[in-house]
Amino acid sequence: MLRTPLLSAPWAGGLALKPESLQPTGSFKVRGALNAVAALDPQERARGVVTHSSGNHAQALAWAAQAYGAAATVVMPESAAPVKVAATKALGAHVVMVPPAQRDSTVHKLRDESGLAFISPFDHRDVIAGAGTVGLEIAADHLEFDTVLVPVGGGGLISGIGVAMKALAPHVRVVAVEPELAADLAESMAAGERIAWDTALTYRTIADGVRLPVVGEVTWPHIQAHVDEVVTVPDDAILEAMALVTARSRVVAEPTGALAAAAYLADPQRYGNAVAVVTGGNADPTLLSRVLNDHVQ
Repeated sequence: MLRTPLLSAPWAGGLALKPESLQPTGSFKVRGALNAVAALDPQERARGVVTHSSGNHAQALAWAAQAYGAAATVVMPESAAPVKVAATKALGAHVVMVPPAQRDSTVHKLRDESGLAFISPFDHRDVIAGAGTVGLEIAADHLEFDTVLVPVGGGGLISGIGVAMKALAPHVRVVAVEPELAADLAESMAAGERIAWDTALTYRTIADGVRLPVVGEVTWPHIQAHVDEVVTVPDDAILEAMALVTARSRVVAEPTGALAAAAYLADPQRYGNAVAVVTGGNADPTLLSRVLNDHVQ
């Protein structure tokens, strides 16, 4: 696992990037997965671990399990990017492909049948704590900023970052960023309770890492306590930010990884000096090529 730097993005004014795409598996997910596998009882770890993921947590858990000599089983949606499926298998995981709506039920069945330890992609205290090291590093590197922008799916990353930032730099605003097509958190925060979206709706967005229907039960109280605002961005803006971050900062960003930068670019004045977390860089090569051709002159 790497301690990633903060990179100034002068082409975007007062923006700095936290490039978690530089991690060994290409996303921040390795932080939580490694912490959770390390925390398991040795006998529990020996029975193997299981999770569900669209790809980044899948690779992270496979990598962490391999590091500890444990077997990993990963349930992935049939719509998962082939590059992420292939990378997960290459790390030694057993991959089970299912329709998106069957991710949870399949994991529970495998856990009950085989005694595997379930490591949630987000709704797990050790996963949240590992992800929170992103916030610790941001606070340690640079306190002269106004906002941290964080992509949100299940809420593990922003829960960890929120706890860290409010403890170490309480003046900094923590802003959650979602696609307009998967804005369950925005609706939940407005209602004051968790509201789930149907997967038929959330799977419309190009940002495959945040297509989950609702934030977690464990992450929800952290989000309520530590997140100052939720903003949403359209898919067109996500793709443009993906191209700009990749081409101008030379940091490869997948669609989900470009969410935070997309929010900043839509209204820089609103956020002042800001840090955008580039959560991952496991972009499908064909999509990346098309996006760069379409958006970079």
